[in-house]
Amino acid sequence: MALLTHPEFNSAVDVLCEHFTLPRLRDRLASLGAFTSRRGLNTPAELAERLFRLSGGLRLQVRATYGFSMVWGEMLSARLGEDGEKKLEDLADKVNACLDDKEKLIAGKEADLEAALAEYHQALAAAVGEQAARLDMTLKAVADVAERVRSLQAS
Repeated sequence: MALLTHPEFNSAVDVLCEHFTLPRLRDRLASLGAFTSRRGLNTPAELAERLFRLSGGLRLQVRATYGFSMVWGEMLSARLGEDGEKKLEDLADKVNACLDDKEKLIAGKEADLEAALAEYHQALAAAVGEQAARLDMTLKAVADVAERVRSLQAS
């Protein structure tokens, strides 16, 4: 799995705040044990900074990482619905077909990967929005695919 950069992580918390509202998100994360004190978490930027530090940028297997993952998944499920999730699973299979057993891009499958990523992105963005789609694709992608997702975002 790829990791979000610090700016991407801040954007992800912004997306979560738009979905849940800051007070509800802060309370939900606290109930999951992501942090013990809600003090000083009055803006999305402050919340993002604390979560990023506590989770090591989602690198550490700690409650902050677990909490972020839980609320991110809840947001996606609410926006996608069961049918949307099934459709994305099928599209993810097309992306995975371009990777070998070591999760590296198979030579000659670059065009297939680009097409599969575009189709996946279009379906996801229709349900969750452009920014959430880019971030979710980056979060779920293996390193080789994450770099392609980021390069598609830049162009």
